[in-house]
Amino acid sequence: MAEAIKKIDLHGLTTYQTEIVIEDALRQSWGVYIIRLIHGYHGGTALRDFIYKTYEKDPRILRLERISPGTTDLHLKEL
Repeated sequence: MAEAIKKIDLHGLTTYQTEIVIEDALRQSWGVYIIRLIHGYHGGTALRDFIYKTYEKDPRILRLERISPGTTDLHLKEL
């Protein structure tokens, strides 16, 4: 069984816009095991820090995994 990964590019978004996009992806996550967030890091770490602060203890998230300095995976719990 192949794991489904949904990729989301967050470049240029504010933290508020980022939260809306991630929440929408979580609501539509049927069949998705990983949401890959491409947030970048050359312009700063505000989005990465926001993602960790907001979703590290979220009950829908199994774990967060930093793939690279500019990419974080949200591993989802099975519902």
